[in-house]
Amino acid sequence: MDLRIFTEPQQGADYDTLLTVARATEELGFDAFFRSDHYLRMGSSDGLPGPTDAWITLAGLARETKRIRLGTLMTAGTFRLPGVLAIQVAQVDRMSGGRVELGLGAGWFEEEHKAYGIPFPKEKFGRLEEQLAIVTGLWETELGKTFSYEGEYYRLTDSPALPKPAQDRIPVLVGGHGASRTPRLAARYADEFNIPFASLEDSERQFARVRAAAEAVGRPAGDLVYSNALVVCVGKDDAEVARRAAAIGRDVDELKANGLAGSPAEVVDKLGRYAAIGSSRVYLQVLDLDDLDHLELISARVQSQLG
Repeated sequence: MDLRIFTEPQQGADYDTLLTVARATEELGFDAFFRSDHYLRMGSSDGLPGPTDAWITLAGLARETKRIRLGTLMTAGTFRLPGVLAIQVAQVDRMSGGRVELGLGAGWFEEEHKAYGIPFPKEKFGRLEEQLAIVTGLWETELGKTFSYEGEYYRLTDSPALPKPAQDRIPVLVGGHGASRTPRLAARYADEFNIPFASLEDSERQFARVRAAAEAVGRPAGDLVYSNALVVCVGKDDAEVARRAAAIGRDVDELKANGLAGSPAEVVDKLGRYAAIGSSRVYLQVLDLDDLDHLELISARVQSQLG
């Protein structure tokens, strides 16, 4: 199972903090560094020093890391026009030497749109479907040919479809809990399906829906990677677990029920249960970005046991 580090910088982190965590991610042998795409803090955090832009951050990290994959869970479709997003992601992919992945979602947090004057359309899912078609269509257009698209929300005419990414295909992630439209979009456009903060039972049910949707369009269900995103809180003993839970304002029992929390052995066991239902990749939501000892413990005592 791949373990990836997943951060929420809107809760309070500048670029230098993210760079430190990304370099630790690389040095400690994790597979990837991902970040959220939000402009407003959530909950009781003060959010200081303020938001950082996801793709500007990843552009910087592309030049300051060498091995790890870099991406978003999830880029908000409401933040960027699809043609502009295709250019941005392709450029960062080239800057990284082909290490970028794009998680793309509909956008949901209305308050951050109001705070920064970003339109928040009522119909977001239909826009997301068109965005996926456009972004992937631009990247897949052969050099020397043009790309046009006539949709309900977006229209492109004779685009040169440049620049091209460094990778032949940038992996695209689609995710969520929706029972019908989300699996259909994943089956059509995604290389990976991710379900965030879901129980074993809900994950297994949603993975089955995505597999069925893939087969319905003539695609082998095994073509997709199936993954989870889960909050992580690991400690060498109960006292360390409690200290780390308190640092992020969470209850230990709640974290154990809804995430990956407890001793390394407990977390390895729970990861094994996710692997048993078909999850081959887990994004570890790390909320205390100053606690690099936490990453070292996970690397030494959890990741090392996953084979």
